Amino acid sequence: MAEKGKNRRDFINTCFRFAAGASLVGVTGVLAHKTVSGNTLWQIDTTKCTQCGRCATSCVVTPSAVKCIHVYDMCGYCDLCGGYLRPNVKNITTGAENQLCPTGAIKRKYIEDPFFEYEIIEDLCIGCGKCVKGCGAFGNGSLQLQVSHDLCVNCNQCAIARDCPSDAFSRVPADEPYKFSGFKKEKKG
Repeated sequence: MAEKGKNRRDFINTCFRFAAGASLVGVTGVLAHKTVSGNTLWQIDTTKCTQCGRCATSCVVTPSAVKCIHVYDMCGYCDLCGGYLRPNVKNITTGAENQLCPTGAIKRKYIEDPFFEYEIIEDLCIGCGKCVKGCGAFGNGSLQLQVSHDLCVNCNQCAIARDCPSDAFSRVPADEPYKFSGFKKEKKG
């Protein structure tokens, strides 16, 4: 009988040791991940992005933490901006029926003939990428999608990264949070 009790006691001690070891490994893993993710942020590689629209729908933040950024150094300030105007518009005006952005997040301001300045209103931008796709197709690519880090909650497993068909999402060093194509651009905030 004493032999049977000892086996049960050994079994319980072994289970306890295994559970304690697994807990220690789990806590160590969480702490190590927090250290790593504390030094990195999610960002879009604009050279891989296909403007599929999933940034607008997959993000856990509503509206999406992905926003259009205007790299002014690259912009041609065109009258016929492919990121602002719908293709084949009959009248080049600021009418909603002529604008490509579904939320009106791009403001157009006349500079001088034939130049216009385009400003992204971040609060209205949903990260759909329609303007970015238009700018890349009919312009120089000065409109680009980026994760706005003041809005992003930096999820451990980013839903957009999981759903991105072009694998354009990755972690970047926190001291280099933005990945623009073309010219270097410093984003404030």
